[in-house]
Amino acid sequence: MATHSIPAASTGWTSHALARAKADPTYGAFLLLWIGFIAIPLIMGLDKFFNVLTTWENYLAPWIENISPFSAHGTMVVIGIVEVVAAVLMALRPRYAAWVVSIWLLGIVVNLLTYSGFYDVALRDFGLMVAAVALGLLARTYTKPGIRKGGMK
Repeated sequence: MATHSIPAASTGWTSHALARAKADPTYGAFLLLWIGFIAIPLIMGLDKFFNVLTTWENYLAPWIENISPFSAHGTMVVIGIVEVVAAVLMALRPRYAAWVVSIWLLGIVVNLLTYSGFYDVALRDFGLMVAAVALGLLARTYTKPGIRKGGMK
């Protein structure tokens, strides 16, 4: 009896990326970090509008609230917009957006360190910052500089 090979259900980018990640663990790490740093800022940014995960205003250091032209909620909405934009930039240009997200996370760490009681969250966000730096370094290998029509660079 002859054996027949069954073609893969999808021969698109997703199956190619997964096959490459399986063959190259470093690419797999890049891909995992890239997807994570699209999802996390997007989810957290959108939640700044709805406060489903937490009441975000509770994490805003009083000195930032004092210098902001907006209320605590208004400031968090602006922060949410920045985070959604960061997620979109990460989807389009991880090579550059990873560094922007790293700096953004550093700002969050500073905010939390200057507001007593959130040192555990500051440490977690420092870990995220380190992961964003790792993504930026990996993106130098797995993405190309510049802008090109028709795909990620």
